[in-house]
Amino acid sequence: MTLAGQLRRRLRDVVGDEGFVDSAAGLRVYECDGYTMEKALPELVVLPANTDELSRVVRLCHREGVPFVPRGAGTGVSGGCLPYEIPVMIGTSRMRKIRRVDIANRLIEVEAGVVNLEVSRQVEAAGYYYAPDPSSQSACTIGGNVAENSGGPHTLKYGVTVNHLLGIEMVLPDGEIVRLERTNDITGYDLAGVFTGSEGTLGITTAATLRLMPKPQAVTTLLAIFPGIVEASRAVSAIIAAGIVPAALEMMDALVIEAVEAAYRFGFPPDAGAVLIIELDGLEAGLEELCGRVEDACRQAAASEVRRAANEAERALLWKSRKRAFGAMGRLAPNYCTQDGVVPRSKLPQIVEAIAEISSRYHLRIANLMHAGDGNIHPLVLYDDSNDNEAERVVAAGHEILTACVKLGGSLTGEHGIGVEKIELMSKSFSDDDLSAMADLRDAFNPTGLCNPHKIFPTDRACIEIKRPRPRGGG
Repeated sequence: MTLAGQLRRRLRDVVGDEGFVDSAAGLRVYECDGYTMEKALPELVVLPANTDELSRVVRLCHREGVPFVPRGAGTGVSGGCLPYEIPVMIGTSRMRKIRRVDIANRLIEVEAGVVNLEVSRQVEAAGYYYAPDPSSQSACTIGGNVAENSGGPHTLKYGVTVNHLLGIEMVLPDGEIVRLERTNDITGYDLAGVFTGSEGTLGITTAATLRLMPKPQAVTTLLAIFPGIVEASRAVSAIIAAGIVPAALEMMDALVIEAVEAAYRFGFPPDAGAVLIIELDGLEAGLEELCGRVEDACRQAAASEVRRAANEAERALLWKSRKRAFGAMGRLAPNYCTQDGVVPRSKLPQIVEAIAEISSRYHLRIANLMHAGDGNIHPLVLYDDSNDNEAERVVAAGHEILTACVKLGGSLTGEHGIGVEKIELMSKSFSDDDLSAMADLRDAFNPTGLCNPHKIFPTDRACIEIKRPRPRGGG
């Protein structure tokens, strides 16, 4: 649809020239998120500076029946902010205020555009931090984290965004501003919990109150080297079965190791088939004994070497290698598409075997990066979008990987969301009645379907049926 000139002027009046983007070059920045297999341009982007401006923008769109899509930093990787047939994009990147820091009550309230890592920086001098740490934490923002219920390497012990969320300020799809609090009072429904992970289909986060954690007294980070993923998977199961819950338990296969070693020069062995990054934290007393038990479990699972980060600099470089592994993939191929399935920990060898078979059949290299402790896999399908039909093979291979996850008792996503990428697979995990019940919930918040339509569900009852263009490669 084409926006009426009067609406365009009114939107511009709300956000000012600095918050209004409608040039061809400016809009190209917003054509996709980290899922580059599909792209679409909005007619315009508005960037409110505060909650009041965002509410006024939404009220204008609601009054005119114009669909709109929220966007944070654009680091999502499932197309959750793809503006396909959605003329107005509402970005929260200018909403960057730290509203309050309350160390005594271990909380902080920040606006939606505050970068994840900045939350921890605000309180580190007081000995606190914000636990959810997506790999994109130096760029992703809190509003997007709430929308996707983001996790990260330390999810295993500390949980995802919803586990650290104390309250949300949000704008409903009709423009009303509401607050959803989460306190120790268990009376009533946890609406903030319902909203978290709804991928922008129930409204737009404008601010969040977050739980702060005290920094652990001691931290030890280990690197265990294995001949292959099967042996590393056995070590994962053995560690958890022993009653040990590491702060993080990450796995990288040989292809990922090749890329990150070339990029960051940590010192990964060139002949390693897989490595585990294992982080233990807590009270200093007893941590050494716990490290010994973890090392024993790794060696019993055929680890050729287990080493500890010698100091904070080495630990930081090891985590840099892991958290920036996605970017390092550019050394192996011009493009990649990452998946986000989940399987039971005990089924990691089976899903890796399935991925290898799919890789061979589709003639595509696939690297494996995993939050192994909770069975969250991130297969990275490598490709070159300049090759004919290669992008379509990537999408097909990704769908087969996710289908295999479901067959093994897992799920379609652990932290990246459904977006547009996995819509066609929802029926493999949920019955028609399940999907209808979830759509009923969405419609209670978003009855007109104007707020981020064409996401998560195979059809939009309040809107048109999804008819997206075929995937094309990303740049």
